[in-house]
Amino acid sequence: MIMDQEKKIFFLLALLVLVAVGFVLKVAQQVVVPLVIAWLLTFVVNPVVEAMTKRKIPLPIAILVVIILLLGIGYMGVVFLQGRVVSIISAFPKYEQRMAMLVNEFSSRMDLKYNPLVDYDWARTIRNLLLSLSGSLFSILSNLLQIIVFLVFLLLGKPYSKHKIKRALSDEQAERITRIVTLISSGIGRYLSAQVLISFATGFFVWGALSIIRIDFPMTWGALAFFLNFIPYIGSIVASIPPIILAVVQYYPAIWPFVVTLLAVTSIQMTIGNFIAPKVFGDRLNLSPVVVLLSLLFWGWLWGIVGALLAIPIASAIKITCENIEQLRPISYMMGSGHRYWKESNDANE
Repeated sequence: MIMDQEKKIFFLLALLVLVAVGFVLKVAQQVVVPLVIAWLLTFVVNPVVEAMTKRKIPLPIAILVVIILLLGIGYMGVVFLQGRVVSIISAFPKYEQRMAMLVNEFSSRMDLKYNPLVDYDWARTIRNLLLSLSGSLFSILSNLLQIIVFLVFLLLGKPYSKHKIKRALSDEQAERITRIVTLISSGIGRYLSAQVLISFATGFFVWGALSIIRIDFPMTWGALAFFLNFIPYIGSIVASIPPIILAVVQYYPAIWPFVVTLLAVTSIQMTIGNFIAPKVFGDRLNLSPVVVLLSLLFWGWLWGIVGALLAIPIASAIKITCENIEQLRPISYMMGSGHRYWKESNDANE
């Protein structure tokens, strides 16, 4: 009886701690999100820093080189995206007129008594979205500086973390924590590297296909496919919608450009997502699709689109941590895809 009460108290305390942590993460979003991004970037850039330090380059110089490279990439990326958004804004009045004509003609042909597209001011919504996006791109540079500051301190302290853990904890505990950190680092590092390659291939093929079909702004839609491909399941769907809609507006009343665009974009997304990506990733993350979906929903609700981009690495880190702590190992099993255990069971039965 006393044990049941202790379990109930422990469960309620754990629930309160979870709610409190969620509240803190929500309120401290402006600080926590750049810190998490910097933490993930350490998995990508730390091998470069280690490679330079092994060649007798001082650690501060190696970090400075990496930081300058990241700042250059970030600046060029923001300038590129800003140019894409400005070009769409300048061409928007032409598409607005064609879209209005298309909606009116659709209503007259279908003989609709009420068409919500006519009453809804979708043009103003899209225009405001583009303007806000144009303004927010420059705020990315200020956030990038905050991320860089966090990244510098993380990289400066990384070479000494193992030694501090050994001094602070017993040999067994130090070995366990070091193993957890190593597994998280290697797992997330491989995932991010593979995801960058897969996303680049997706964006490249989308850009190439839309250029051949002569859809306006093909490079913009290729870049959109690249960035949103980091969000599993949902990202590829969202990235496919704008060029398909633009094909309808740009070539109306011709139907074939829309059909070809629809087939090309969906074929690229499905081929890479269902055939190439599984072969590249294999069973590296070993995350259940349900866990992936719940992670997207939770972190997307908590931190918006940035949270959706960070959802999978965070879920992977949680799973690896639970896998190496005996009391939390059942949580790791439930978070896994189950494919490995199913295969082992079938091999044993055979």
